[in-house]
Amino acid sequence: MIAPATVVAALEAAGFTHLVWIPDSHLGTWEPALAGSKLAPIRVTREGEAVGVAAGLMLGGARPLVAVQCTGFFEAGDAVRNVAHDLKLPLKMLVGVRSLRASRAGKSADNCPHFAEKLVAAWELPYREFDPAAGSEAVLSAALQELAGSAVPGVLLWAE
Repeated sequence: MIAPATVVAALEAAGFTHLVWIPDSHLGTWEPALAGSKLAPIRVTREGEAVGVAAGLMLGGARPLVAVQCTGFFEAGDAVRNVAHDLKLPLKMLVGVRSLRASRAGKSADNCPHFAEKLVAAWELPYREFDPAAGSEAVLSAALQELAGSAVPGVLLWAE
C-alpha cells in the first residue's frame, strides 16, 4: 500500500494546487499528510459542489484535483457534464472505487465498481486506473503527471 505522505507528495509534484474533496474511509487517511503540504485541501459538503468549487478555482488560474468516492461521482454527474463539456474546463478527478478489489475477487456484491467505469466512459472522460495496493510510487507519479498535464478533463479511478 502506498503511504498517504507519498500520495500527497505525488499530488504536489504533479502540480495540483488544491484538493477539493470529501474524505471517505480510504481517501480520508491522507488528511494528516495534507496538513503539512503545499496543497490547499478544501472540504465540501456534496460532490457536485466539489466540481463547482474546482471550476471556480480553474477559472481563477488554479490547478485543483477533485477527490471523491464512486457514489459521489454518480451524484455529481450533472456538474461534471456542465464543467467538462459545456464549459470545456480541464476538470481532473480522482474517483475512489470502493470494493473494486473485492469485487474482482468475487468477494463483494457492491455494484459501485460495476458502474464506476461505465459512467466515466458514458461522460466521455479519459481515464486510467490505479491500485495503491499493487501499484508503485513511480506508476502513481506517472499517472498523476499524465492527468495533471492533459489539456482535457480526466479521471484516475483509484481502486479501494
